[in-house]
Formats: sequence, structure tokens, C-alpha cells
Amino acid sequence: MLFRDRGHAGRELGRRLAYLRGPDVVVVGLPRGGVSVAYHVARVLGAPLDVIVVRKLGVPFQPELAMGAIAEGDVRVINDETRHLAISPADLAAVEARERVELDRRIRRFRGSRPRVPLAGRTVVVVDDGIATGATASAACRAVRAAGAARVVLAAPVAPPDRIAWLRQDADEVVCLAAPEEFFAIGSFYADFAQTPDEEVTDLLRQAALAAPPEPARMPGPDAGGSTGTGTGQRIEVTVPAGAARLTGQLTVPEHPCGLVVFAHGSGSSRHSPRNRHVAQVLGSARLATLLFDLLTPDEEADRTNVFDIGTLARRLVEVTRWLGQQPTTARLPTGFFGASTGSAAALWAAAELGPRISAVVSRGGRPDLAAPKLALVTAPTLLIVGGQDDVVLDLNRRAQTQLRCENQLTVVPGATHLFTEPGALETVATLARDWFLHHSALVGNIRA
Repeated sequence: MLFRDRGHAGRELGRRLAYLRGPDVVVVGLPRGGVSVAYHVARVLGAPLDVIVVRKLGVPFQPELAMGAIAEGDVRVINDETRHLAISPADLAAVEARERVELDRRIRRFRGSRPRVPLAGRTVVVVDDGIATGATASAACRAVRAAGAARVVLAAPVAPPDRIAWLRQDADEVVCLAAPEEFFAIGSFYADFAQTPDEEVTDLLRQAALAAPPEPARMPGPDAGGSTGTGTGQRIEVTVPAGAARLTGQLTVPEHPCGLVVFAHGSGSSRHSPRNRHVAQVLGSARLATLLFDLLTPDEEADRTNVFDIGTLARRLVEVTRWLGQQPTTARLPTGFFGASTGSAAALWAAAELGPRISAVVSRGGRPDLAAPKLALVTAPTLLIVGGQDDVVLDLNRRAQTQLRCENQLTVVPGATHLFTEPGALETVATLARDWFLHHSALVGNIRA
């Protein structure tokens, strides 16, 4: 069990989505239970709430299994994974006709005489209380896209990992608080998963239409130093002992952090790297604490051979991680590494040394090949992100991937070069990293619980 009830799930999901807060955001919930979650998401974001009516098309002889879904706006989605059941066109048409009657009834019941909240040109957050097959969520995303949404974000408290990947074809972004490998039923992740009555849905929509005061989002306070998305937590300049060296860094801890990411920058970079700082801000908006620090002192950086001494860099990273494990604010947090360029090699080397203490590793335009002696020993799930135009590094990553024995994935960002300076490229990196860390931090948290 992860959530007490749908209200608890909605508040937690809203905090995860706080980075979306803005005047062009609309939240839509799938009835019935999805509206209960969406109501709290909308309050956290200070956004208007509406309903998006979707009906599952159940297999005739197994109604709980979705062979597809329909949504308002004449949207229909068919689940290819059930085609092997040889359902006849007549059977499909009969199920769809029956569900369209119920679809129309629910539209009248839930929306009544209220006009739809305009979606054209806006960011639309589609919320459900959980995702199983994904058919209804897919139909909902297509429906809001057809209504003119400029950006579609699908959000749910829990979903199977394979459905998250599949749904990215319909949504610009998919956000889930948990994605367990063993997934049997959405209700198993709630202490209270009682059916939501129609009256509750209409009441929540009515309350939202009356513009009830929104819950405060966890946005940056004055102590956040002007950064975005770090929560109302702390930003602290730290000096970390690493052998005889003293390494300078910036530790940012949002309120109620769910994990910690330690950055290892590459050659010619530092803790002031605008690319790493951007990624750190995105992670902070998802309640991940971050540490940006310099692996070498200024005097050491003057000798270029130190920049490629991966063993030394990795030892520094190990010592810093152990230091974080002794600090009250970070001691119990699942810890991951984000490495760039040669820093990626240091991150993988250190992950091999620390074993299960590291929950995940993300490499951006990295050189994992420089950690070749340690790659087979890495146990932390590893995501390798490489620009599609970075041919040499892409080849090195592909070769290094064959040596990894842990869960791993290589993602190519189309059109991006080594530094990901192309429009939207770095945002893609940040989103991929955030989702990877959140997923694996959640798994570690569940194991520890």
C-alpha cells in the first residue's frame, strides 16, 4: 500500500507536478475515481478542474479486460494486445454502442449545463487514480489533444512501467509516483479504494467551479536563492572532506524530499555548469534533493591529467556519498548519481564500489567506456542518454552498454549534439533523468518500508 486514499494520492501527485504551475494549466480528471485525485492536483496547482469522460470497452466474456476505450469527441482507442482474442466486429460494435449510451449519460450527469473549460493552446494535465491497461488514459489524452491542447501531461499515482512507456505515444509527458514491476490491481496500492459515487464527482466539480482557495504548492521560498522548483527547503553551501582535499558544493534539499541525486560533472566543467544546474532544478521540482560539487580543487584542475583520472574521481564521489549518509537531512534518502562526460565514468565506477547504496545512475553525453574495469560490477539501474548527432560518444555508449549487467537503457535524443544545446534537447534530458530517478527511488523506498 502506497496511499491512504485518493485524496492523499492527489495531494502527493500535485506536489510532484508543482513545476507545471501557471496560468495556462488545466487539470482534467477521469471519472469517477480520477476526479477525486484530480481535484486535489488542481488545488495544489491553483488550476481549473474539468472532467474528461472516457468509457472502457470491455472484452465481452471478460469485461474487466479492456479491448479499448472511447472518449467524448468521438475518440476511440483499440488495445492491440487483445486482438489475439478474435473478437468479432459485431461484438466490438455492440460493446461500443452500449458504452456510448453510458458515455453520453455521464457527460450530462457530471458536466450538466456547465460549459467545458477551454483547452485550446493550454497545458492539460490528465489525471486518473491509477493506470492498468492504459486504454482509457490513452483515449483521454487523444480527446484533449483533439480539443486543441498544446501540451498533454498524463499523471497518475501508480502504473506498470510498460504502460508508462506505451502511453508516451499519446502524452508529451507521463508522470507517476510509483511504477512497480509487480502490478496486479490499482486498488492494491490504496488502503481505501472504495468506489467513488457520481454524487462525489459532481460535488467536487461544483466546488472547483466555485473557485475554492487552492492549496499552496511547494514552490521556492526566499531561502531558495532564486532557483526554481526546489520546494520550500534549504539551499546550503557545503565543504565536504575527501581525503586531504576539501570539496566545495551546493546542497539543495526541498521540503519532504523523496530522494537525493549527486552530480558528477565532466572535464572542463564545474558545479556552476548551467546544464547541470538546469537538470538539478527540474529534479528539485520533483522533490529530489541535489548536490552539485567540484570533484577537484582549483589547483588539481590545472593539471589536465587529473580530469581523466577516473579512479581518483570515483573515490572522491564515494567519500562525498558516505559524508551525505552521515548528514541528518540526507542520511535516509535513496541516492542516485547524475554524471556528464568523464563524470559519468566516475559515477559508474563509484556506483560499482557502493553497490546497493546507489539507487540509480544517469549519464548525459557520458564516457562510460572510461569505467570499463567496473561496468560489470554496477548494480544500480543505469540510464545512458546520448545525442543523436554525437556519433563517436554514441558508439562508445553502445559498446559500454554491452558490459553492463544491471538494469540499463540507452536513450538517444534525436538531433542533439554532445552538449544538448539544441532547442528542447536539455529539457528532454532533464525529464528522462527525473523519471528514472523517481521510479527507482520509489522502488528503493518501498523496499526499505
